[in-house]
Amino acid sequence: MQVTVKLFASFRTGRTPIELCDFPAGTTVAEVVARQGIPEADLGIMLVNHRHVKLERVLADGDILALFPLLGGG
Repeated sequence: MQVTVKLFASFRTGRTPIELCDFPAGTTVAEVVARQGIPEADLGIMLVNHRHVKLERVLADGDILALFPLLGGG
């Protein structure tokens, strides 16, 4: 299946910001995060097709996964 992975802010450093990736059926958001080399503790917002999801979410063909780091400030 093909999933578009979009990375934002500091996650773009040293990585492709938008990439169409092939994954086996049943792949979860957590597996994609690991493949990108992103520590789970650094994750802020995870969206699939513009909706908030958790790491356990199973992806489907054609999904768009957006990953944002934790943001600081105040």
